[in-house]
Amino acid sequence: SVPFLIRLFPDVLTKFVFLNFLAFPFFVDLRRPELLVNNTISLYLTTEPGITVGIWHTVPGSRAAEAQGKDQHWYEEALGDTHPVIIYLHGNGGTR
Repeated sequence: SVPFLIRLFPDVLTKFVFLNFLAFPFFVDLRRPELLVNNTISLYLTTEPGITVGIWHTVPGSRAAEAQGKDQHWYEEALGDTHPVIIYLHGNGGTR
């Protein structure tokens, strides 16, 4: 009966293979990354009309003292300075 159910409901198989309905770590608000990772802020980019992508901007440990207590504006300016930026693409799990 399992192959028959998979044939009828292919989305169920996709959910159980990729498990993208699970958010790990559990019970964590990913909109507040400063609770999980030091020197990190959550930003949102509009890529197309109606599509917004959430990102985390983390400054390196060498700038940790400088980043303490700074607001979103400081982090946005830090993206435009001469320091290199590393982009990490984590996949399609729906969480960061």
